Amino acid sequence: MKLLTKWLLSAAALLLVAYVYSGVQVTSFGSALLAAFVIGLLNTVLRPVLVVLTLPVTVVTLGLFLFVINALMFWAASGLLAGFQVSGFVAALIGSLIYSVIGIVIESALESLFSKK
Repeated sequence: MKLLTKWLLSAAALLLVAYVYSGVQVTSFGSALLAAFVIGLLNTVLRPVLVVLTLPVTVVTLGLFLFVINALMFWAASGLLAGFQVSGFVAALIGSLIYSVIGIVIESALESLFSKK
C-alpha cells in the first residue's frame, strides 16, 4: 500500500514540478505516472552503477556531483517518454532538485503515516 501511495504522490509531484517550473512539461497524469515509474526504475537500476563509476569525481566535488547524476536520471527519463519533456540539462538539474525536495517531503509524510499502526 505504501509503494502504491508513494508512486501516486510522486506522479503528483511531477505535475507540481511542471506547474512550478516551465523547463519541465508533463502532458497528463497518466504520463506523470509513467514518468514517475521510469524515474524510480532508473534510480533503482542505473543510479548505483553511475555512483560507483563516478566515485572519484564525487569525492573531489564533496558530493555535489550526485546532483549531476540525479539530473541525468531525470533527463534520461524524459528522453524515453513522449509525455514527459525536459528542455535541457539545466532544466533537468532544476527539475530534479525540486522533485527531490518534494520526494523527501512525501517520504517523510508516508513514514509518519504508515508507522502509526
